[in-house]
Amino acid sequence: MTDTVPVTTKKDWTSDQEVRWCPGCGDYSILTAMQMLMPELGVRRESTVFISGIGCSSRFPYYMNTYGLHSIHGRAPALATGLALARPDLDVWVITGDGDGLSIGGNHLMHALRRNVNLNIILFNNQIYGLTKGQYSPTSEVGKVTKSTPFGSLDRPFNPISLALGAEATFVARTHDMDRKHMQSTFKRAYEHKGASFIEVYQNCNVFNDGAFEQILSKESRPNNLIPLEHGQPIRFGPDGERGVVLDAKGARIVDVADVGEDKLLVHDEAREDPAVAFMLSRLAHGPYEPTPIGVFRAVETADYGSGMDRQLAEAQERRGPGELSKLLTSGATWTVGAGANGHA
Repeated sequence: MTDTVPVTTKKDWTSDQEVRWCPGCGDYSILTAMQMLMPELGVRRESTVFISGIGCSSRFPYYMNTYGLHSIHGRAPALATGLALARPDLDVWVITGDGDGLSIGGNHLMHALRRNVNLNIILFNNQIYGLTKGQYSPTSEVGKVTKSTPFGSLDRPFNPISLALGAEATFVARTHDMDRKHMQSTFKRAYEHKGASFIEVYQNCNVFNDGAFEQILSKESRPNNLIPLEHGQPIRFGPDGERGVVLDAKGARIVDVADVGEDKLLVHDEAREDPAVAFMLSRLAHGPYEPTPIGVFRAVETADYGSGMDRQLAEAQERRGPGELSKLLTSGATWTVGAGANGHA
């Protein structure tokens, strides 16, 4: 393989498989954004892997002309962790959904983030189980009436951004399927980040949960209800920037700029080591019907899991020399740990 990466187009990244999502599904927009971004990243198809679990979102690997794996329910982060550690030369993407990633897969997702494995994790959030025909999911709102909750859901929903920040993920962001440019810039930031990146994508399921994000994502609503997070800039929004966010004894809260003055606005710092402020920003909205932050919440640099593992292996080899697989396979079933001169541990 030569060092020169061939020039590609969207067509090169598009597989020959028929895309089998419902007409009008937001997944199409996310797929197109990814296929259009890949040529800009200057990466190889044979060095790119998409791994998914189960759900509508998890059909994604079929439609990318790369290596890929459609795994089992919720286990994509675990499989991707193994691949990323064994083959650090690969770009590993995890595609999951609010059901796949936050229910049966919640544990795998959480630990991949806290370990800071070098993965790009994209979670499609439509607040419903789409593939299995409309049951409530871990992000469905309280009172959600579905086939599995005919009297309304009693569960308090997960906030995926809060969950990722609670696991101290080193890159956490939110985007949505109605803005291709924003998706692409967010995906690119995730790709450039060394370590675990987590992106929540608000994605409309027009069959089983149509309009779930209409109150904040319609063209008329966006200026009043999307709070753009830009590193180093005061957090403000509204058609004329008349509203903003302050941080005071009450925490992070939304105010009218005229009431507090521009100098009181919180300046967004995505590189803040402590995730507490980013967590407060993730809690500004109780659901997608109130002003909601969009963009990068946190982006900090720290050692990724694979680098730490490689360092340990190198140190062990330096102390003890290279291991021999044949000896390991033919060794006994018991051994003594830390034996002294008298043979006792």
